[in-house]
Amino acid sequence: MKKYNFNAGPSMLPREVIENTAKQILDFNGSGLSLAEISHRAKDFQPVVDEAVALIKELLNIPEGYSVIFLGGGASLEFCMIPYNFLVKKAAYLNTGTWAKKAMKEAKLFGEVIEVASSADANYTFIPKDWTCPEDVDYLHITTNNTIYGTEIRKELDVPVRMIADMSSDIFSRPIDVAKYDVIYAGAQKNLAMAGVTLVIVKDEILGKAESVRQIPTMLNYKTHVEKGSMFNTPPVVPIYSALETLRWIKKNGGVEAMDKLARQRAEILYNEIDRNKLFKGTVAKEDRSVMNICFVMNDEYKELEKPFFEFATSRGMVGIKGHRSVGGFRASCYNAQTIEGVEALVACMKEFEAMN
Repeated sequence: MKKYNFNAGPSMLPREVIENTAKQILDFNGSGLSLAEISHRAKDFQPVVDEAVALIKELLNIPEGYSVIFLGGGASLEFCMIPYNFLVKKAAYLNTGTWAKKAMKEAKLFGEVIEVASSADANYTFIPKDWTCPEDVDYLHITTNNTIYGTEIRKELDVPVRMIADMSSDIFSRPIDVAKYDVIYAGAQKNLAMAGVTLVIVKDEILGKAESVRQIPTMLNYKTHVEKGSMFNTPPVVPIYSALETLRWIKKNGGVEAMDKLARQRAEILYNEIDRNKLFKGTVAKEDRSVMNICFVMNDEYKELEKPFFEFATSRGMVGIKGHRSVGGFRASCYNAQTIEGVEALVACMKEFEAMN
């Protein structure tokens, strides 16, 4: 039976990315050594980093004056590194979900934090509107896609300050105006690679900004990693290589513009069925629906069918559709590698289960 992977992360990768990475794990570039056992300073690995960086700059149309680095620690480490490096006096945070809240918690260790808006009281079912950002903050931090709750900011905000964005679960799914941001960071395990590497895009002119008010440990200083080209310590070699394969795949398949079009197509198919089907309902405001993480629950009168539907869908090859405990119900994560076929298979399950009930 064919399986359809809707896991929220680590998540589905294109099949050719998995196969090509597997080949290199067996024999890297004909060296007779595995990619998993080579030195990160081997002559054949630096070109991997160089090509990956070049593709990131090309695909996202990154302007001059930005550096691209690969780190470990996931986005969660960035929650600490961002204020450590860039919060001098105070920062603004838009609280749109669990990860935004966690980022804000870390920032409070380094200075004043202003929560410009929050949808926490409504269980993060919408993106706050009609808020203003103070002009005297060091930065505004946003989380563009909320993996748990299924909301997304899919257009750049117009604010009077520089932005820092956690784009862990929607990077490379759409064009981005990078020039609006001082920093963009993303754990790779959604749209870019296997787990284990974090992508950071940082504006060079702000490096060392907070060194005027605090000493920053070498390992936690972005300057260190920019100056050493992601090679200050041993980088996650295999995840970086899998990122390279994914970047090649994105370029070959039309770039982020094509990814955006496919994301919208997948989401339209699934949301249309959620809205049509008598058994299900969406969980967030329609105008803020994520095209990456599609959350839905049983309608109240069919609540008792939640477990039976999960078991039915699982028996039909659907993997990873159980919703996060904060929301319940179901979550279909539709990152770049997800196919129209996969979404249509889930919709077919929903229709068949409806007919049975």
